[in-house]
Amino acid sequence: MEFINSSLETVVVEQQLLQDVMNKHGLVLGGHWDYERVTYDFKFDIPEGIYYLRMPGYAVEGDVGANNATIQMMDPYLGKHYYPTGVEYGEDEVFPERIVKMCQDIIMKVVDDIKVVSPESFKSTPHNA
Repeated sequence: MEFINSSLETVVVEQQLLQDVMNKHGLVLGGHWDYERVTYDFKFDIPEGIYYLRMPGYAVEGDVGANNATIQMMDPYLGKHYYPTGVEYGEDEVFPERIVKMCQDIIMKVVDDIKVVSPESFKSTPHNA
Protein backbone atom coordinates (compact mmCIF):
# COMPACT_ATOMS: atom_id res chain seq x y z
CA MET A 1 0.00 0.00 0.00
CA GLU A 2 1.46 3.31 -1.07
CA PHE A 3 0.68 6.59 0.69
CA ILE A 4 0.66 9.08 -2.17
CA ASN A 5 0.48 12.87 -1.93
CA SER A 6 1.58 12.94 1.70
CA SER A 7 3.95 15.89 1.01
CA LEU A 8 6.87 13.68 2.02
CA GLU A 9 7.63 13.10 -1.67
CA THR A 10 8.36 16.84 -2.03
CA VAL A 11 11.06 16.85 0.69
CA VAL A 12 14.73 17.33 -0.18
CA VAL A 13 16.64 17.41 3.11
CA GLU A 14 20.07 16.98 4.65
CA GLN A 15 20.66 13.41 5.79
CA GLN A 16 21.51 14.19 9.41
CA LEU A 17 18.41 16.33 9.91
CA LEU A 18 16.30 13.57 8.33
CA GLN A 19 17.92 10.96 10.57
CA ASP A 20 17.08 13.01 13.68
CA VAL A 21 13.42 13.44 12.67
CA MET A 22 12.98 9.80 11.71
CA ASN A 23 14.56 8.55 14.94
CA LYS A 24 12.30 10.86 16.96
CA HIS A 25 9.29 9.06 15.47
CA GLY A 26 10.64 5.52 15.89
CA LEU A 27 11.75 5.00 12.29
CA VAL A 28 15.12 3.33 11.91
CA LEU A 29 17.55 3.19 9.03
CA GLY A 30 17.97 -0.55 8.93
CA GLY A 31 19.83 -2.65 6.44
CA HIS A 32 17.95 -1.03 3.57
CA TRP A 33 20.49 1.54 2.50
CA ASP A 34 23.36 1.83 0.11
CA TYR A 35 25.48 4.78 -0.96
CA GLU A 36 22.63 6.29 -2.94
CA ARG A 37 19.42 5.17 -1.19
CA VAL A 38 17.85 5.06 2.24
CA THR A 39 14.77 3.38 3.68
CA TYR A 40 13.49 4.22 7.15
CA ASP A 41 11.30 1.53 8.72
CA PHE A 42 8.69 1.44 11.45
CA LYS A 43 7.82 -2.11 12.51
CA PHE A 44 4.36 -3.12 13.70
CA ASP A 45 4.31 -6.53 15.41
CA ILE A 46 0.65 -7.29 16.12
CA PRO A 47 -1.41 -10.50 16.41
CA GLU A 48 -2.41 -10.27 12.73
CA GLY A 49 1.24 -10.29 11.66
CA ILE A 50 4.29 -8.12 11.16
CA TYR A 51 3.95 -4.97 9.07
CA TYR A 52 6.48 -2.36 7.99
CA LEU A 53 5.90 1.29 7.23
CA ARG A 54 8.75 2.23 4.89
CA MET A 55 9.87 5.73 3.97
CA PRO A 56 12.35 5.59 1.07
CA GLY A 57 14.61 8.24 -0.36
CA TYR A 58 17.67 8.65 -2.54
CA ALA A 59 20.73 10.88 -2.54
CA VAL A 60 20.62 13.83 -4.92
CA GLU A 61 24.01 14.96 -3.60
CA GLY A 62 26.68 13.42 -1.39
CA ASP A 63 27.10 9.91 -0.05
CA VAL A 64 24.71 8.11 2.31
CA GLY A 65 27.53 5.93 3.68
CA ALA A 66 29.57 9.02 4.58
CA ASN A 67 26.48 10.58 6.21
CA ASN A 68 26.80 13.72 4.09
CA ALA A 69 23.98 13.26 1.57
CA THR A 70 21.06 15.43 0.59
CA ILE A 71 18.05 13.11 0.40
CA GLN A 72 15.05 13.32 -1.91
CA MET A 73 12.20 11.53 -0.16
CA MET A 74 9.67 9.36 -1.99
CA ASP A 75 6.14 8.12 -1.28
CA PRO A 76 5.96 5.98 1.88
CA TYR A 77 4.48 2.49 1.67
CA LEU A 78 3.23 -0.30 3.91
CA GLY A 79 3.97 -4.00 3.57
CA LYS A 80 3.31 -7.25 5.38
CA HIS A 81 6.10 -9.66 6.30
CA TYR A 82 5.75 -13.32 5.41
CA TYR A 83 8.21 -15.88 6.69
CA PRO A 84 10.43 -16.96 4.93
CA THR A 85 9.78 -14.97 1.73
CA GLY A 86 9.92 -11.40 3.05
CA VAL A 87 7.74 -8.31 2.82
CA GLU A 88 4.87 -8.08 0.32
CA TYR A 89 3.34 -4.79 -0.83
CA GLY A 90 0.89 -5.99 -3.50
CA GLU A 91 -2.66 -4.89 -4.13
CA ASP A 92 -3.87 -8.26 -2.83
CA GLU A 93 -2.64 -7.47 0.68
CA VAL A 94 -5.17 -6.55 3.35
CA PHE A 95 -3.94 -4.12 5.98
CA PRO A 96 -5.65 -3.59 9.35
CA GLU A 97 -7.38 -0.22 9.39
CA ARG A 98 -5.75 0.76 12.69
CA ILE A 99 -2.28 0.15 11.21
CA VAL A 100 -3.11 2.26 8.14
CA LYS A 101 -4.31 5.06 10.44
CA MET A 102 -1.17 4.83 12.58
CA CYS A 103 0.98 5.01 9.43
CA GLN A 104 -0.88 8.12 8.25
CA ASP A 105 -0.35 9.71 11.67
CA ILE A 106 3.39 8.90 11.68
CA ILE A 107 3.82 10.27 8.14
CA MET A 108 1.99 13.47 9.10
CA LYS A 109 4.15 13.94 12.21
CA VAL A 110 7.36 13.41 10.21
CA VAL A 111 6.23 15.93 7.58
CA ASP A 112 5.23 18.45 10.27
CA ASP A 113 8.57 18.11 12.07
CA ILE A 114 10.56 18.58 8.88
CA LYS A 115 8.46 21.70 8.12
CA VAL A 116 9.40 23.10 11.54
CA VAL A 117 13.14 22.35 11.48
CA SER A 118 13.73 22.85 7.75
CA PRO A 119 10.88 24.56 5.89
CA GLU A 120 13.16 25.13 2.89
CA SER A 121 13.26 21.33 2.43
CA PHE A 122 9.87 21.33 0.72
CA LYS A 123 9.96 21.71 -3.03
CA SER A 124 6.98 22.41 -5.25
CA THR A 125 7.60 19.20 -7.21
CA PRO A 126 9.75 16.18 -6.40
CA HIS A 127 12.88 15.33 -8.37
CA ASN A 128 12.54 12.54 -10.88
CA ALA A 129 13.90 9.22 -9.66
